[in-house]
Amino acid sequence: MSRLFSPLDLGPLRLPNRIVIAPMCQYSAEAGRATEWHAFHWPNLAQSGAGLAIVEATAVEPRGRISWADLGLWDDVTEAAFATALAATRRYSSMAIGVQLAHAGRKASTHRPWEHHGAAIAPGAEHGWQTVSASAMPYAEGHPPPVALDQAGIDAVVAAFADSARRAVRLGLDLIEIHAAHGYLLHQFLSPLSNHREDAYGGSLENRMRLVLQVFDAIKAAVPASMAVGIRISATDWVEGGWDPAQSIALAQALDARGCHFIHVSSGGLHPAQKITLEPGYQVPFAAAIKQHVAMPVIAVGLITEPRHAEDILQQDRADAIGLARGILYDPRWPWHAAVALDAKIAVAPQYLRSAPREHAANFVQAR
Repeated sequence: MSRLFSPLDLGPLRLPNRIVIAPMCQYSAEAGRATEWHAFHWPNLAQSGAGLAIVEATAVEPRGRISWADLGLWDDVTEAAFATALAATRRYSSMAIGVQLAHAGRKASTHRPWEHHGAAIAPGAEHGWQTVSASAMPYAEGHPPPVALDQAGIDAVVAAFADSARRAVRLGLDLIEIHAAHGYLLHQFLSPLSNHREDAYGGSLENRMRLVLQVFDAIKAAVPASMAVGIRISATDWVEGGWDPAQSIALAQALDARGCHFIHVSSGGLHPAQKITLEPGYQVPFAAAIKQHVAMPVIAVGLITEPRHAEDILQQDRADAIGLARGILYDPRWPWHAAVALDAKIAVAPQYLRSAPREHAANFVQAR
């Protein structure tokens, strides 16, 4: 029996299979508001057959957007626009939908990636604003420096995450993923490469983890027990002296003890000096290492593109679920093809059932 197509519980949320669509920024919002693109893109993901889709990094305040065209969930206007796009998704699919709540910190205020190579935009320039971080250190040489958050600023960030979480509940979303990966604000506090603070948020591992744990606690307190709450981390900076797997395990254990429902394990993104050797499943060893130390489910991601590879990772107990990102943009029906390859069953909208190849019709069942 296929493990990839077996159910999985992320806390209170039961998934019909272990295929997770990881968050992918679309850079198609207007002043943080979801647009017609989202009303097209999300329903397309929802017809993939995956067990869960987590929509893109969604900023908890305007200055927390990566680019000026990023999605947000910080006021009634952005909440209403999100609801409109979500309605089109819910109308024809019962897929679980989550949101990744995020703050870009010093990596905010950029162009869209297909314009000017996603370069940073200085404060005062068109589409630019002042960024913030753990310390007043830019991401890369020549980038505008961020302002180090003071205690009031930190408290405001925590409150913003909690407020966005309450909006996610009102929207009827199934899951919240806290973005503490890829060099964004929470990761900036975790890594000694970007956190040179001398207060309660800097120095020791306990201090550097403090903001992430405060954000998690604030979100858990703001949402009902029926809402799944987890986190995405970068397990390593891929830079000597930076955030590393041992520290990631310590963070994972602290979150596990607090009732975190899952951890989504990625890597990198904090420092331009990172050196990564890309190969299929290159991040799976980090997920496997963390899984040995926590009870919560672990999601592995990173160049896992073949169904048998995904199945083997789960069968070897190296992770509990598989995240797909760019691969599912390339092949939006990847779960269908995986079901055929692994001789499993997958639920498909009745309008699409007749598209199944005759020799594989038994693998496709009608979705509710």
